[in-house]
Amino acid sequence: MTIDFKKDILPHAIGVAIFYAIVALYFSPVVFENQVIFQGDILKWEGSAKEALDFRESTGEEALWTNSMFGGMPAYFISLEFPGDITNAIVSVLTLGLPHPVNGLFLGMVAMYALLISFRVRPIFAILGSLAFAFNTYNLLSLAAGHNAKIWAECLIPVVLLGIHLAFEKKRILGAAILALGLLLQFKFNHVQIIYYTFLICAIYVLVRLIFEWKKEGFPSLAKTLGFLLIGAILALGGNIGRLATALDYTKYSTRGEVTIESKAAGLDKDYAFGWSNGIIESFTFLIPDFYGGGSNTPLPKNSASEKTLRQQGLDPAQINGFVQGAPTYWGDQPFTGGPIYGGVILVFLAILGFWAAPKQSLITFGAIIILSLMLSWGKNLAWFNYLLFDILPGYNKFRAVSMALGMTLFAIPVLGMISLEKLVQEQKLKSLYMAGAVTGGLVLLFILGAGMFRFEGAADQGLPDWLVGALREDRKSMLQASALKSLGFIAAAFALIFFNLKGKISELILGAGLFVLVLFDLWSINRPYLNEDSFQDNPSKTYFVETPADAEILKDDSYFRVLDLTEGLTSAGKASYRFHAIGGYHGAKLRRFQDLIDYRLSGELNDFVTKAQEGNFDFEGIQSFNMLNTKYMIAGNAANSVFENPDANGPAWIPSSIRPVGSNQEEIDLLGEINTKTTATVNTQEFGEIKSGSGSIDLISYAPNHLKYSANMSQEGLAVFSEIYYPAGWTATIDGKERDILRTDYLLRGLNVPAGQHEIEFRFAPSSYYNTKTPMIIFQYLIILGLIGGVFFTVKERNGRV
Repeated sequence: MTIDFKKDILPHAIGVAIFYAIVALYFSPVVFENQVIFQGDILKWEGSAKEALDFRESTGEEALWTNSMFGGMPAYFISLEFPGDITNAIVSVLTLGLPHPVNGLFLGMVAMYALLISFRVRPIFAILGSLAFAFNTYNLLSLAAGHNAKIWAECLIPVVLLGIHLAFEKKRILGAAILALGLLLQFKFNHVQIIYYTFLICAIYVLVRLIFEWKKEGFPSLAKTLGFLLIGAILALGGNIGRLATALDYTKYSTRGEVTIESKAAGLDKDYAFGWSNGIIESFTFLIPDFYGGGSNTPLPKNSASEKTLRQQGLDPAQINGFVQGAPTYWGDQPFTGGPIYGGVILVFLAILGFWAAPKQSLITFGAIIILSLMLSWGKNLAWFNYLLFDILPGYNKFRAVSMALGMTLFAIPVLGMISLEKLVQEQKLKSLYMAGAVTGGLVLLFILGAGMFRFEGAADQGLPDWLVGALREDRKSMLQASALKSLGFIAAAFALIFFNLKGKISELILGAGLFVLVLFDLWSINRPYLNEDSFQDNPSKTYFVETPADAEILKDDSYFRVLDLTEGLTSAGKASYRFHAIGGYHGAKLRRFQDLIDYRLSGELNDFVTKAQEGNFDFEGIQSFNMLNTKYMIAGNAANSVFENPDANGPAWIPSSIRPVGSNQEEIDLLGEINTKTTATVNTQEFGEIKSGSGSIDLISYAPNHLKYSANMSQEGLAVFSEIYYPAGWTATIDGKERDILRTDYLLRGLNVPAGQHEIEFRFAPSSYYNTKTPMIIFQYLIILGLIGGVFFTVKERNGRV
């Protein structure tokens, strides 16, 4: 086989170089100056992961458990590594050494480019579609927020579909290996919701393909293809078996898993799951980015109606500027948003072109993905559909923020758009262009002329004076019209370029380059207000986690305890977790029993405590659930005198003088509100049998997140209670070296029946889901690499055989 450098290599090399340059230019402080993006969620993650990271650095081992938040939980979804795991090296090679997390956008562009090339889209159009896919506002807003795993999972969707597509195109070994690689990396980044959406995309593609090709290909050929794809999927699962096994272990005990309180339902609550539901009309932000006012806090243009009104009211310039620079312009259905969901109006125009220009199979496949994903994103705004799926679709009730389904939309639109453009240029049908231009341009024009049909009312209007609300709504209307006028201009420019190409006035190269420049300018200008030079810092962690006088005061105590930061509350991650074992935190899948404790005990106790404390009455006896979690300190500010020591904290372990038997979880958690947790303990006798109270003392003698030692001196055999979270999948206990059953007491704490006398007690966390899967996992990863090498070899060999 003779390789034509100009045809076979140069266009693709140019494409990769363009992708690299775009990432390097947009994120130049990250790429060239070693700065990082200020990502709020990543900083919160860093706080929650600090104990596990420090343990790894000091010992070279995995902690697997952390007490940094919620009193303690597995570290599987916080920070987890496997010795010998080669996925980090694979990512580094595929992204040409670009720094995390911006390297995900580069890989997304390369992956989409490869997918579009496999659909026989010419390189210049494939470059255009790849840019639009990776640089949509959803990805960059997610990057600014710190949702790095989500971005990576979305940018790997083209890799997964590329593998499936190649397998159906008779490149079965290569296709199966690429599928395995894509899934391997998706599972690595562990964003289960995006993986779920990826499976929906693939299911639609495979189903449509089978329907269209059943008679032509025949059952044996299609079955062979599906068999190879199954092997690829199995390899990917094997290459992540450790991550999957630990996740499966944890899920059933998390808020995504089994019910504990009998009156509750399994999975997430509907109100919680559908809290971030995209408005049906809000979907027009795909055409007009500022349709719903941009973000929840968006700068207004100079001399806006709001600014003029504030000036007329006599406010000082600082107040006016403060409001204008972060005005509540968003008036959509979601609680708040960082910005609009937008992937380029030109891409929407080209996708609509698909109704007349795209091959029927592609139109049905990607049209179905677009429609389904929009319907999923509407959540509670399309309740009859989404509540039904929530109840009957396996695993779907484990997810929240259903607006995330728009990632599917933003994937399918560029694919359908580029396939449509390629087909139009090949067939030269002006009528298709006219129809798409009329529909898209006419719709945008309608919103320009008919903007007055909307009331522009938003939840943010509550609490604002009427005179300001009126001006703010006028600004929202102006934003919609200005944004729509801009979109109309882009549609007209794209229409003109395509028209002149179809008329033979310009070449396909000029057409593609012109569209690329338009889309790049469009997306760059929309994204820049949300992620710009102000988003980059040298070391945001240093500032965010700077030690306060309050921290220094607590650090004087070298005993074992937990801390509650009153300024953060129970479900806000962060700063307390960085230095201390914390009661609060943030995680999308905390332990269900801890969530129950928050709902039924902790929130109420905390509210009562704060109310009394504001009156000068520090009622530490009234926070018995906090006491049993050994909450020794509360932080109310940064000053040293903002630290309050709790004299009633139960300590690391204690011997209760009485046992209250219970028969249900509801009874047990209710009883916690009545007892003194230091002197009385609850035990569910239906699960653990009759347990007697004892007497004696018990002390913690050494601590590591996965290994705790105690010294017990029992004058009478009985129950010992430990201020550690009960988790049955991995913790083992020994008394003088002999393994003993761990009991659950006080709804979610660990307990042991300790015999009379002096004893050494040890708790170790060594889950089999981690230790038994490490070696097989690495073997499967190398099998995937061998599969890729074999796939390339046989593909080249087959091509040589045809030459």
